Amino acid sequence: MGIIRAAVQTVTGALGDQWEEVIEPDDMGGETVFTSGIPKKSGGGKGTKNVISNGSVIHVYDNQFMMLVDGGKIIDYTAEPGYYVVNNSSMPSMFNGQLEESLKEAFNRFKFGGATPMSQQVFYINLQEIKGIKFGTRNPINYFDNFYNAELFLRAHGTYSVKISNPLLFYKEAIPRNAQRVEIDDINEQYLAEFLDALQTSINQMSADGTRISYVASKSRELSKYMADTLDEDWKKLRGLEVLSVALASISYDEESTKLINMRNQGAMMGDPNVREGFVQSSIARGLEAAGSNANGSAAGFMGMGFGMQAGGNMMAGASAANMQQMQMNQEAAKAAAANGASKAPETGGWTCGCGAVNTGKFCAECGKAKPEEKGWTCSCGAVNTGKFCAECGKPRPADEKWTCSCGAVNTGKFCAECGKPRS
Repeated sequence: MGIIRAAVQTVTGALGDQWEEVIEPDDMGGETVFTSGIPKKSGGGKGTKNVISNGSVIHVYDNQFMMLVDGGKIIDYTAEPGYYVVNNSSMPSMFNGQLEESLKEAFNRFKFGGATPMSQQVFYINLQEIKGIKFGTRNPINYFDNFYNAELFLRAHGTYSVKISNPLLFYKEAIPRNAQRVEIDDINEQYLAEFLDALQTSINQMSADGTRISYVASKSRELSKYMADTLDEDWKKLRGLEVLSVALASISYDEESTKLINMRNQGAMMGDPNVREGFVQSSIARGLEAAGSNANGSAAGFMGMGFGMQAGGNMMAGASAANMQQMQMNQEAAKAAAANGASKAPETGGWTCGCGAVNTGKFCAECGKAKPEEKGWTCSCGAVNTGKFCAECGKPRPADEKWTCSCGAVNTGKFCAECGKPRS
């Protein structure tokens, strides 16, 4: 018993009335993974339950895997859309469609073993990507972050999608016995537990790879790869199911992790003397504002503030002085670096601006003026040159020709009349 591909015109044309019955898949939504076929008589009405008549036509749509089952065993299948005729005298045809040749090996393990047929049915498996499967971590996942040098804890929520890559294996291992229709939620409890376990393993792997915790939410693609690698053994090889994508909707930290992150970020900001000085000045400003709005009168407020300033004035003054000193040191270091770069400018092909600054870039570091373009000269042979000799005829550049110095002065001699720079 098997199936034979039928031409479209024989099914939809005049010969269509001769077919015993037509089998269509039951409604298959985006979350349906498995459903039975519905036999319909050619003249209308439903066919005989659990009996597939010889010569019946089975309709297979895109992204569907059809199985012809007899006595609980798979006797033929197809993953190619079209019309197929049931022929009890034929051998299995096994139309693989988009699936791999390894599917035939799986068929040989699960096929009909020669028992007397008792029940004949057609089933369909959804080959589309099953999307929008929600997940959320019940408990925080530990995550050691090298940047913060601390063990942090996060929670993750989002969705993932799966695809059935080996429908025969999926039918054997994942579909409940005697089921006529299965939605992903009907079998997802076990898979979700395994998914969350793999999620923790994958997130820990991201931690080991040095990914900063704040970047985890933007690493959905990498996380999908980690998940696929982790679940391939259990899902793809044992159940014919694989993870396609993981979308993280939110990443949140537990209370202690949030405190540690905020403390570290605040400390990093306070390492900047400009930020520290701004904090000192704003603290004083807030104190003055609070003193002016004192319920006992601004005089009392300012008096209290005066006592406070007297007590903590030395500390505030010392902090402000330290901030100013560090800012001044930073400025001097920047100037020294600039001066060091300027002194090396002539050795690296630098140019002197009209303001006197020596630069290496296209704009002056002091006044922002653009680097003047070198003016060429035209030889008597017609060639335009920038060097001292013509590139065409080798004739030297005329000495009395006018040339423009980088300072902007126009000269005729070998040296600039304004800055003394030699003619290039």
